[in-house]
Amino acid sequence: MSRLEAGYTLHRYDQAENKAALVAEVGPRCRAVATIGSVKIGADVLASLPALGLVACQSAGYDGIDVGALRAAGVTLCTASLALEDDVADMAMLLLLATRRDLVRAHRHVQSGDWATKGEWPLQSSLAGKKVGIVGMGHVGQAIARRCGPFGVELAYFGRRAKPGVAERFEPDLVALATWADVLILAIAGGPATEGLISTPVLDALGPQGVLVTVARGSVVDEPALIAALREGRLGRAGLDVFASEPDPDPALTSLPNVTLTPHAASATEETRERMSHLVIDNIDASFAGQPLLSPLEP
Repeated sequence: MSRLEAGYTLHRYDQAENKAALVAEVGPRCRAVATIGSVKIGADVLASLPALGLVACQSAGYDGIDVGALRAAGVTLCTASLALEDDVADMAMLLLLATRRDLVRAHRHVQSGDWATKGEWPLQSSLAGKKVGIVGMGHVGQAIARRCGPFGVELAYFGRRAKPGVAERFEPDLVALATWADVLILAIAGGPATEGLISTPVLDALGPQGVLVTVARGSVVDEPALIAALREGRLGRAGLDVFASEPDPDPALTSLPNVTLTPHAASATEETRERMSHLVIDNIDASFAGQPLLSPLEP
């Protein structure tokens, strides 16, 4: 905030008592908006901001932002993916390993004394040699792929299109990817285009030994279908950092024994949150200076 205050005239919509009056007064002069992805920005908002050229978003997700409306109005969206890709990819690997090896319940087995009274912990399944499908091969997906390599897994990915320069195999059919994979990792953007993307056919294709890991958005997964698949044994396990209803996820999901859960914390390190904040301002600086933007959303 100190950087923004030093360099720009700020109009604090978040603090305004009469938000409509503020927009009516200053909207025609605003050239950039600093926001987060859950804030709704659509054609109605853009109509009040005729001089707008940039929406700088402090998150990788942009669920609330109508990208089509922005493009129609000639407004560029920048996200924070570049700033958070490493920590989010680390969390994906943490959830993958913890879920496959059932770390949380193994911890409780030792902590409770069950190791001594009930015996050895059951054998788990190795990650090496398994097939990992990544759903979404943007900055985060590519960072996950780089981390998967040393574990000796086979990789393929699904997305809107094949990514230039990405060596891993592109699979345009999501159900086919899930059928092939032992593990499916979600790193795709949220929003209407991907809502409920991971549905019963995908979960059934992944199968009773399969593992689903998500560091994407809760909306990407059909959560009732996920609960049913886990409960009925049609899906093996899930490692989840995001949920349909946050911060109060469905107890029917959180009480299952075959889930490993974190509280939407993939980017929640001091270093990454600092980088995310500064990337917003760096993009605004570049826009006002007529320089190339650092992290524009790909078409």
